Formats: sequence, structure tokens, C-alpha cells
Amino acid sequence: MQKKALIAGISGVVGSATAKRLLEQGWDVYGLSRGRTPVPEGCHSLTADLTSESSVKEAVKEITPDALFFSVWARQANEEENIRVNGGMVRNVIEALGEKLNGSHVALVTGLKHYLGPFDAYGKGEVPLTPFREEQGRQPVANFYYAQEDEMFAGAQKYGYSWSVHRPHTIIGYAIGNAMNMGQTLAVYASLCKFHGLPFVFPGSAAQWNGVTDMSSASLVAEQLEWAATSPAAKNDDFNTVNGDVFRWKWMWSEIAAYFGIEAAPFPETEQPLEASMARHNAPALWQAVAQAHQLSEPDVNRLASWWHTDADLGRPMEVFTDMSKSRKAGFLAYHCTRDDLFALFDQLKRDKLIPA
Repeated sequence: MQKKALIAGISGVVGSATAKRLLEQGWDVYGLSRGRTPVPEGCHSLTADLTSESSVKEAVKEITPDALFFSVWARQANEEENIRVNGGMVRNVIEALGEKLNGSHVALVTGLKHYLGPFDAYGKGEVPLTPFREEQGRQPVANFYYAQEDEMFAGAQKYGYSWSVHRPHTIIGYAIGNAMNMGQTLAVYASLCKFHGLPFVFPGSAAQWNGVTDMSSASLVAEQLEWAATSPAAKNDDFNTVNGDVFRWKWMWSEIAAYFGIEAAPFPETEQPLEASMARHNAPALWQAVAQAHQLSEPDVNRLASWWHTDADLGRPMEVFTDMSKSRKAGFLAYHCTRDDLFALFDQLKRDKLIPA
């Protein structure tokens, strides 16, 4: 019997990758979103405002899923509002489905801010030793990831479903208009540097430049989500979700530069965050020139690049990478090469005329 999936946040980086993975594996896939971006071909689109209990209830009234996947968040002005809004979205979907979730599986995608603290208190507390391990637990700060988890845990007690939590690092994936998209941002930055003759300067900290790090491909996250929804060994547990390789940005930066046919600038004496430098150079106007010259399909740079989020990840003052032993011992053995997946993303952006070929 065909399994049925409901994905909250289907138009995002992880949501769209999960939809494609499940479709390939024969699932019947429904996706909840605001309807601003097309869902992957083959999915059933359900339009709702996830912050509205009544809107969600109306959208899901005809569906009884075997698995519910959450990969959704909305950035707010502060962490108190992040908790209220993002915790509320998880609660609204769970309550709208209610008893129909009995016997199903609910998977929640959060991230490494579980260990680092939220943007309001990013890395300001005592950061756990690397590599991060699931048993290190929560930081003693308010965090909307914890609020989302708590809503999922409460629903499991109330409605009798199994659950899993998935914590990727920075995600490599394809999505237009996404607020957290480093791979796409770096592709746009490199393209701007090449077209306008700007130096391709690493915008982050010395700790990130020199330290060991890792990343998560959206397709690998999708593989782990499907595994968790179908494997008894993954029930009611939390898992780090990274590619499995590690690297240093001082190496990867030159690799990315070589891909785009440009020189990597020397590491700067002072940090040069992208948000400030792109504002100083008037990136929207610069990108419009690139788009016009190469007949690109998206002239609005802010639909492709998330300068602030890339700054947050690359500007961290500590080494950040994770341990995958827990899910490997439970049977999840997928591995991705980060450089290959970055280059595959760049190739796709070229094919879709989002960056110059």
C-alpha cells in the first residue's frame, strides 16, 4: 500500500529535496506551504498560513499521513518571537491532524543552533566540545528549536505517534527565496566577483578559515528523514545529519574559486562580512548587470543570496563539526562529498540560468 507523506515547508531547501526523495521511493507526497513557490512536480500542493490554526486545519482536513515532516521556520525580530511563531507552526499542524497521526511518524528538522544557541545568543554561552554529539543536550538559553521539539514531544504523548529530530549543519541545496542558503549565496558572490572584477575574499572568521568543519547536503538530509520514518531503530530519537566528510575553508575557498575561474584572495586582516560589503557595493544593481548580460532568469539578488545567514555561519568564532556515530550505529550509512555536492549545485544553478554558465 502506497505510503502518504505530508511535508510542512515543502518549498524550502530540505522540504523540496525530501519531496523528490520520497517521490522516487514511491510515496504519495503532499506539501504545506504559503503557495508562493511551486512545489516539486508530482506533489500535491496544500496552501495554508502555518501560523493560523484554522488555515492549517482546513488545508489538511482530507489527509491522513503515514509520516509528517517539518522543515519550516519564519525569521522573527527576536528569539521570543521566534519561539512563539515557530513553535506555534509545529503545534498548529499537529493539532490540525490530531488523532489521524496515531501510529504515524513525525520528523522535525532543526540544526546545529541546538548546540550553539540561537541567533540572539549565537556562540555566547559555553559551546560543547567538537565534534558535537547528541548526548550533549540543550544550551541553557531560550531557543525556538527547543520550542519546536517540545511541541512535537507533547503531540507524541497526546496522539501516539513516533518521532525523530534531525540536526543538519549548513545545508547545500537548491531553493529560490530561501532565507538560509550558503551554497547559492557563495555561487552568487563568486559570479559577482568574476563579472565585476571584485576580489573573492573569505568573509568569515579566522576560526572558520583554519578550523575543521562540515556541511549537510539537502539530499542527504532527505535520505535520513525517509530512513527515520521507516526504520524501527530511528524511532523516538535525535540525530546529527551531516555529509560525513570534513574540511577547512582555507582549502575549500580555493576549490570554489577554481570552479568559477577566479583567484581566491588572501585571507584578510579584518573580517569582511558579506552583508556589509554587498551593501557597500550595491549588490542588487551589480547583480542586475550580471543578469542582463547573461540573460539570467532571476534579476533580484535577494531571491538568491542570504548574505546575513552566510555571515552568521562563516563568522562563528569557534570550530564547528559534528559526530555521526549515533545514526550510523542505528543503520544510516549514507555519505556525501561536500565539494562534489557544492559543484553539483553550482552546475544546476547554471543549467537553470540562475548564475552565468
